[in-house]
Amino acid sequence: MTSVRLRLLILALTPLVVLMPLLLLLGMSRWTGDYDEVLIANVESDLKIASQYLSRLLDETGNDLGAVAASVEFSRWLGRPKAEQAQYLQQTRDRLGLDFLQYLPMDSVDAAAEEWPVIARALAGQGGAEIDIFSNERLTTISEPLAIRARVPLVDTPAAVPTDRKIEDRGMVVHAASPVRLNGAEGVLVGGMLLNRNLDFIDTINDLVYANAVTGGDRQGTATLFLDDLRISTNVRLFEDIRALGTRVSAAVREAVLIEGRTWLDRAFVVNDWYISGYEPITDSFGNRVGMLYVGFLEAPFTQEKREAFWWMMAAFVLVLAISAPVFLWMARGIFAPLERMTKVMHRVGRGELAARIGPVSAKGEIAAVAHHLDWLLEQVQERDRQLRNWNDELNARVDQRTAELREANEKLEQTFRQLVMSEKLASIGEITAGVAHEINNPVAVIQGNVDVIRQTLGDEAEPVATELGLIDRQVSRIEVIVGKLLQFASPSEFSDCEHNIQLQPLVQDCLVLVDHLLSRGGIEVICDFDDVPPVRADSGEIQQVVVNLIVNATQAMGGAGRLQIGLRPEARDGAAGVALTVQDSGPGVPEDVLSSVFDPFFTTKPGEGTGLGLSISQTLIQRAGGIITVRNRSGGGAAFSVWLPEATGEESP
Repeated sequence: MTSVRLRLLILALTPLVVLMPLLLLLGMSRWTGDYDEVLIANVESDLKIASQYLSRLLDETGNDLGAVAASVEFSRWLGRPKAEQAQYLQQTRDRLGLDFLQYLPMDSVDAAAEEWPVIARALAGQGGAEIDIFSNERLTTISEPLAIRARVPLVDTPAAVPTDRKIEDRGMVVHAASPVRLNGAEGVLVGGMLLNRNLDFIDTINDLVYANAVTGGDRQGTATLFLDDLRISTNVRLFEDIRALGTRVSAAVREAVLIEGRTWLDRAFVVNDWYISGYEPITDSFGNRVGMLYVGFLEAPFTQEKREAFWWMMAAFVLVLAISAPVFLWMARGIFAPLERMTKVMHRVGRGELAARIGPVSAKGEIAAVAHHLDWLLEQVQERDRQLRNWNDELNARVDQRTAELREANEKLEQTFRQLVMSEKLASIGEITAGVAHEINNPVAVIQGNVDVIRQTLGDEAEPVATELGLIDRQVSRIEVIVGKLLQFASPSEFSDCEHNIQLQPLVQDCLVLVDHLLSRGGIEVICDFDDVPPVRADSGEIQQVVVNLIVNATQAMGGAGRLQIGLRPEARDGAAGVALTVQDSGPGVPEDVLSSVFDPFFTTKPGEGTGLGLSISQTLIQRAGGIITVRNRSGGGAAFSVWLPEATGEESP
């Protein structure tokens, strides 16, 4: 039957073990892909916001400059001396937040118009603003501090395009120009803002896109302005308080954005970590790609979230698998048990017990039909055997009629033969009955244990099936009574006291296996401290009952997570060698006023939950084995039960 059980288990669990992980893998792959697409869409949206801000900055700078060029106030200042005009332009520049502001009369505009398309368009009557790259010489001409601010030393950056440059001294400028047509004066008003090291500009973008410009908010977002492939304004940190000015973008991003003119929306390594990144090319007034605008946020938090989601899915799968296998075995017992009963009956019939029958089975359908048909065949076999015996009797009667002496001898022989057969049959029945009773005890114990597990697992949810569970309990008890009577009938000596030499360490370990579900469910840590101890002479079943009772009591006393300590050590009492078994818990302990009553019959600290006989019976069993059981409260909290048993002195092997 082991092979049938194994095949059925494999057949039922293969879809769960094989297909479920595959489906989980496919689902996680699809989810991860969708998740990454959401991140890319998010950074794309962030990049649009940053790009719109840059466009708005250009528009506002051009509009502000156009408003000044067309104002009456500027018209009045044009007629004043150069020094007063310079003072007005300085005040206006500060008010507009520009780094330089110049008025170019018509006689000096032509050369500038040939050099800059922005000025050429303003000369034609169309004001506006563009991004332009100024050489350091031109910046020096405008303002020496401006030229110094534009210089950014290059920092060696892994994965960047190799270069021999040591410093970038060019400036990326918001370059604006507006025509002037006032009171007969003609010219161009030119202004600009240097973006190199312009931290207010880049932090404003970061504030618009993310929650906080310093930390990047919950997503740790960053923004950067590139001149060519060099960071000239950024809130990416090279170290904790040092911005990564002078570091460069990777060769792959540079190729895609600056050379091919594509927008980069993907993960990228930024200075010292991976970011979900968006890069957009920046073109100057000549239409050349001169830099990049970047926004991005750290990939690590989202990678961690995906990893946690994966492990949660795997844990759920393992939990489902762990629950499904026992439930399947429990449900399949209705198939296994009848088949095993059929096998045992056939073995009994093979040994000559023709009266053996399968009887009613709990399973339905084909298995029940096979069991019924097999019983019918056994009835036919027994009937044929009865007929053969009758024919044999008839033949013997005819022989007896022919010769009285032979009949008398034959009757004596037959009588002796019948007695032998009956004696042998009774012996076989006793042996088989004892074996069957012991075999029944195992599934009965499993049934009872699983019913208890179901009741404990469901808790209050078990109320709808309380009647059915109670019925199972009563039927299991009835089976145990019947099995006990069968054992008494088959081998009464087995119920007498049977002491033998036993080793306590394996017995205690077996007890821990029996109550493992209680310990695991309560989250209880078990600490075993076993010394080498001699065997003791006692009934192993009784000692096991005592140990299980003490462990269960300790588990209930802790009421959840705690620590259970079990120890074994040699100990002599009153000059007699023996073994001390201690069971200690980390619960509240036993109230001092009832400490001396815990071994009294029917005494319990849990009214309505027990009979109060556990410790009393345990004391009786230990005293029957010549031992002593005691209890005390530990100084650090919890109760400690100690069982002392005398060392075995006989020659029987443990």
